[in-house]
Amino acid sequence: MEHPTAIDPREHAVYAPDKMGKSTLFRSERVMVGLNAFEPGQSHALHAHEDMDKVYHVVEGRGVFLLEGREVPMQAGSLLVAPAGEPHGIRNPGPGRLLVLAVLAPAPR
Repeated sequence: MEHPTAIDPREHAVYAPDKMGKSTLFRSERVMVGLNAFEPGQSHALHAHEDMDKVYHVVEGRGVFLLEGREVPMQAGSLLVAPAGEPHGIRNPGPGRLLVLAVLAPAPR
């Protein structure tokens, strides 16, 4: 994909029946922009990145942000910033699909 260009993330979503789907929209040494696509019942387990900040933005659907010790409802338009070292994850309890834009800085190696 050439940049700069306008992107509709929904056109690049990859859903998989057995696990969360991932696709990359942009990547440089400084930042990575990707999509996490969840079918009902799928999740991204609680995890942390020691040297990387992450921003999630919900494009479509409803789900739950998993934070250490809490669950926060999410829906299209919701945004979560997970600073480096903070445990975070996502769960889609259903019934519909969930599409989340993820921005990671610096980009994973």
